[in-house]
Amino acid sequence: MHLHILGICGTFMGGLALIARAAGHRVTGCDAGVYPPMSAQLTEQGIELIEGFGAEQLSLKPDLFIIGNVVSRGNPLMEAILNADAPYTSGPQWLGQHILAGQHVLAVAGTHGKTTTSSMLTWVLKQNGLNPNFLIGGVAHDLKVSAQFDPTQRYFVIEADEYDTAFFDKRSKFVHYRPRTAILNNLEFDHADIFPDLAAIETQFHHLVRTVPAHGALVMPDHSPALERVIAKGCWTLVERTGQINGWHTHAPAGPHQAPVIYFGKQHIGDLTWGLSGQHNIENALVTLAAAQHVGISPQAALTALNTFQGVKRRMECRGLVNGVTVYDDFAHHPTAIATTVAGLRQQVGSARIIAVLEPRSNTMKLGTMAAKLPNALKQADLIFCFGESSGKNALGWQASEVLAPLGERASVWNDMPSLVSALAKQVQPGDHVLIMSNGSFGGIHDKLLNALVGPS
Repeated sequence: MHLHILGICGTFMGGLALIARAAGHRVTGCDAGVYPPMSAQLTEQGIELIEGFGAEQLSLKPDLFIIGNVVSRGNPLMEAILNADAPYTSGPQWLGQHILAGQHVLAVAGTHGKTTTSSMLTWVLKQNGLNPNFLIGGVAHDLKVSAQFDPTQRYFVIEADEYDTAFFDKRSKFVHYRPRTAILNNLEFDHADIFPDLAAIETQFHHLVRTVPAHGALVMPDHSPALERVIAKGCWTLVERTGQINGWHTHAPAGPHQAPVIYFGKQHIGDLTWGLSGQHNIENALVTLAAAQHVGISPQAALTALNTFQGVKRRMECRGLVNGVTVYDDFAHHPTAIATTVAGLRQQVGSARIIAVLEPRSNTMKLGTMAAKLPNALKQADLIFCFGESSGKNALGWQASEVLAPLGERASVWNDMPSLVSALAKQVQPGDHVLIMSNGSFGGIHDKLLNALVGPS
């Protein structure tokens, strides 16, 4: 079957393309600004990429057009598809019907930590001989790729996103996945461009809960009021809450550099001795261990595998160390994620200076829905640099200088990249930790800063 994918360079749709190719289909695709690294992965797999959404692509006459959620009415190719009455479906629906059906799906949902937890779970299963298929919205250092499919394997780990499916299907993507094991990692308001309030997101999460069979499992932390409201709407599946003394829980380390101690009930399983930082990653570890146990992996074997996990690109990823200055790249863009990331780094570096560099780039952040929470999220940073374009599609709909005013002289706002890099290079000192946070490429600021720190050759 020939599949033509619209929006193929997005993480989800690109991963879907790799899976479809592995399943034996001929795959082509298009996007606006065909870009790496996904374009490189796709080209290596023999997938033809077309720049733009021109209506002439209708002449390819594929068996099916698969539509990504970046496509809306008015898109020239989409209009041509509709006018020609050509067959089309959404990416999540095609995946659910043609790939996930018959697999034991382990879905990882939540406002934060989906990519990291999905990667952890995939790694634990892989290290224990289950060799799962997977589709993840990022690339773990251990896994090397974002998606993999072998039809002979039984298990499939998927990052289960609550964002909408397509312009013609406003349900969350994850309702198409029909998981047998579902992690509900956390839940708070996000995606203000498509959800009016937290209650609307809770409704979508309950739709997911409704699809989990009675012989499956729901894994969630015990300290989330929003998730408890979701479960209270109706639940027909065993719920395992991490953090409770009769289940998976941890004793806090005695000091900042000591390992958390992992327990299952009263049984001491071992210490979490990996290199990841932050309480949020400990909580990600607990739900990972619980989900792995549901597919038959012993607690000791799961923890042994987890302790070898090396993290995910763009999640507290060290991009370089120059003249005593360490530069990190992190995907954090929601105030809660920003706060936990800064707190994790603070625990790791002690009293050393943390310089937080933030690009509020997500739709929610550009709208300003969460802007008022930023000063508190950034309070543990010593200096804060906020970048916001003054015009264009990435322009902020709020005044960053006013929002960050409670941080006083520690915070500054910039709308010119060269000036921002120059100011950073002048400000940093040996021993500083520069934490760069954005859900986009941030104009390549990481390499620009590292090059500026090296100085002219």
